[in-house]
Amino acid sequence: MLNSWVVMPTCLPTVLRRCHACASERFRANGKFRVNANHKLLDAWLLVLCAGCGDTAKLTILERAHVRSVRPELLDRMHDNDPVLARELLRDPVVRRRNRIALDWDGAWRLDTGGSDHLDCEVIDVSVRFAARIPVRPVRLIAEGCGLSRAEVERLLEEGKVVSAVRLNGKVSGDFTFTLKR
Repeated sequence: MLNSWVVMPTCLPTVLRRCHACASERFRANGKFRVNANHKLLDAWLLVLCAGCGDTAKLTILERAHVRSVRPELLDRMHDNDPVLARELLRDPVVRRRNRIALDWDGAWRLDTGGSDHLDCEVIDVSVRFAARIPVRPVRLIAEGCGLSRAEVERLLEEGKVVSAVRLNGKVSGDFTFTLKR
């Protein structure tokens, strides 16, 4: 029987960027936007707060964009401070590259295994699905989902008792399947 696990975001990830005021490297995104109009040109920023001093930094979303080139629904979502839009924009590689930021997903996701009835089985077939592109180590997911330590999962991997088509040693952010034999 194939078990389905889902990696789901629980909140916005931490933004990794140096603060100019206190030299902290962690910012919290709360989903607030600032939109500024200068005649027919728009600027839009996603506001993030420094975890150290609380200073506000702006992540550029739109820069000198002509009003007619911006979709009205996008502008409405920014005016409404839509947290879903903030999550989408933080995941956008163009926004991350433009603002020279990285994301830290520690504590911002959870694993939904659908129950613990699979823990007693000798052989477990699992399909892991990601609700968002969250980079996680598969060893950590297997350990958390099966109630094992990471060292024990590493040992099972070396013994060939955990089998998958993807490499389980690094980080993945896309769907994969694995089989665990105890």
